[in-house]
Amino acid sequence: MIDGLLQPTHLLLILVVALFIFGPKKLPELGQGLGKGIRSFRDSMKAAAAEDQEKTNTSTSTTNDSAK
Repeated sequence: MIDGLLQPTHLLLILVVALFIFGPKKLPELGQGLGKGIRSFRDSMKAAAAEDQEKTNTSTSTTNDSAK
């Protein structure tokens, strides 16, 4: 059902509908806002992954230090 959703003709149709709804002036602003949101989300995910890795490394080194 979702397999054929992202075909070029479907994407073109979605773009035309978005153009009619938001207008040519508002569409670039929406794209820019969406890009900033995605970029912020990626940065947050990278920071969370780095924090988890740091916690794992800290707990591993604490366990190794207490075993000595």
